[in-house]
Amino acid sequence: MITVEVEEEYLLVAPETLLPAPLVEQVRATARLAPIAKEREVQEELLQAQVEVATPVCTSLVEVGGHLLRLRQAVAAAAQANGCRIAVSATAPVRTTSPVPITRTARYVKMQQEARLLVDEQLICGMHVHVGMPDRETGVAVLNRLRVWLPTLLAMSANGPLWDGRDTGFASWRTIVFGRWPVSGPPPHFAGLADYEARIDALVKPGVIPDRGQLYWQARLSERYPTVEVRCCDVQLEADDAVILAGVVRGLAATAVAEEKAGAPLVPCRPELLQAATWHAARHGLGSTLVDPTGRLRSSGDVLCTLLRHIGPALEDNGDHREVTSLVHRLLQRGTAADRQRRALAEGGLPAVGALITAAAATA
Repeated sequence: MITVEVEEEYLLVAPETLLPAPLVEQVRATARLAPIAKEREVQEELLQAQVEVATPVCTSLVEVGGHLLRLRQAVAAAAQANGCRIAVSATAPVRTTSPVPITRTARYVKMQQEARLLVDEQLICGMHVHVGMPDRETGVAVLNRLRVWLPTLLAMSANGPLWDGRDTGFASWRTIVFGRWPVSGPPPHFAGLADYEARIDALVKPGVIPDRGQLYWQARLSERYPTVEVRCCDVQLEADDAVILAGVVRGLAATAVAEEKAGAPLVPCRPELLQAATWHAARHGLGSTLVDPTGRLRSSGDVLCTLLRHIGPALEDNGDHREVTSLVHRLLQRGTAADRQRRALAEGGLPAVGALITAAAATA
């Protein structure tokens, strides 16, 4: 069975104003004292108003959900103990006029020197899903086959419509902000592992990008673990929705492995079409249409039904079918977290949005 591990990033905010609170060192120190969170499970991020959690390697979605709830509770309690809250939103709804300090590592200092305004605007939070691979060659084959589904995953995960106190018009403004780095967006098609490595070397060796950590493709091979890392998703408002996405990503990976072994033909997709499909998904979420893997514009519901059919056998094999399908249907009925943020904004303004995105972790 393919293993799965989930990483989530959260914002640290002041409880009354929702302004970013640069307190990650204090929150991490407090969280490490709690018996329910280990040091490696709670990490700093680029900006001091962000914190990241990582589950252990899991074999079931029940494990994933349990660890996410445990870590959300630990970090939420640590934040509250230090006078702030964690906000489970892909974008900071409001910002201060002065930049949030960066975490003072050599790598982050260099990033700030080279891309100051872009670093200042990295008040964005994603969810990364690692799926275990037997080897890197298989990992590249999986990248080639799941890349056409990345816009659908993005639309399902959309949780960042607000920026500077107003609606951006995008369901995932995080995707637009993050897409400004030199190597970002959907990965290209690779001829194989040698091609994958050669393309990366052509970027890193001449110094076009400083290191492999700045390969910000929406899916890539992990350099630390034997996994494919899918990075297109916004952080999820609720742990249950994160579990859905982890199950879908694992289903896509398992389906890709099976297709590769069977010699099934790849679904062709031109890079410009995939890039446009990504922008479309970031703009609309599930509220309109999606570009399906064949390049057709279809209703979001139809594309999600196609997705479930595509990964159905893998979901059955993994024991994930009932849980994933029921939660996907719930997502179609009530909308994405971006839709919920917008409803909160319309009904009660920013205070209602703040209550929504901070209560999600505190009551997990």
